Amino acid sequence: MAVVGFDTATADTAVCSTRGGTAMHEERLGLGPDGSPRHSTALLDEVERAAAAIGGWGAVDRIAVGLGPGSFVGIRIAIATARGLAASTGLPMTGVCTLDALGHAAGEAVGPDRACLVVLDARRGEAFAALYSADGSRLWEPFVAAPEELADRVGALPQPPLAVGSGAVRFRDELASRDVEVPGDADPVHRVAARHVCTLAEADDGGDGDRLEPIYLRPPDAQRWRERNDAKTAE
Repeated sequence: MAVVGFDTATADTAVCSTRGGTAMHEERLGLGPDGSPRHSTALLDEVERAAAAIGGWGAVDRIAVGLGPGSFVGIRIAIATARGLAASTGLPMTGVCTLDALGHAAGEAVGPDRACLVVLDARRGEAFAALYSADGSRLWEPFVAAPEELADRVGALPQPPLAVGSGAVRFRDELASRDVEVPGDADPVHRVAARHVCTLAEADDGGDGDRLEPIYLRPPDAQRWRERNDAKTAE
């Protein structure tokens, strides 16, 4: 199977194409010169390069897209891009949880009896997180929590996990207080690799069609501001 996959839920623009599980093209673009993510400016070009690497869209069997959690804007860009490509090519789509992709990657870095905690910086002093076994299976469903709450929950585990992701880097001290190991800040295990989005999509036996649903885990800022303003008006 040939898959073109991408994820823009984090600061990175991650794109890959695979054939039979082998990466044919892979790129992970960080922030642009102005310090902003390059999702809206670079994603489509990289996706086209990924498709070309496996012989063009006629050779692609599926489109895979990261659904978050993460940046609201990034998630919307990825899903809109996937839907547009699916409409123009007729290809099926499969959505992949961004935390699952990181968990799948981190499983390669831990021993067979050790769990992996994936933590993304959710801003507002919170973290998106999920716990995975060494084979990438979910042990905890994705959730959002303050770092202290996350540390308390991790402290109840029989063995401290390895923690990866931007949130693990940001909340290193809170996790370290529970003997959680966090690789160095520059370790690539903290960043989403689109080849894992492709791998997880390939393992799925059917596309999601138009049912791609973003994984936000909490309301967007705009909704929170609207609810706050409505509450003030009601007073």
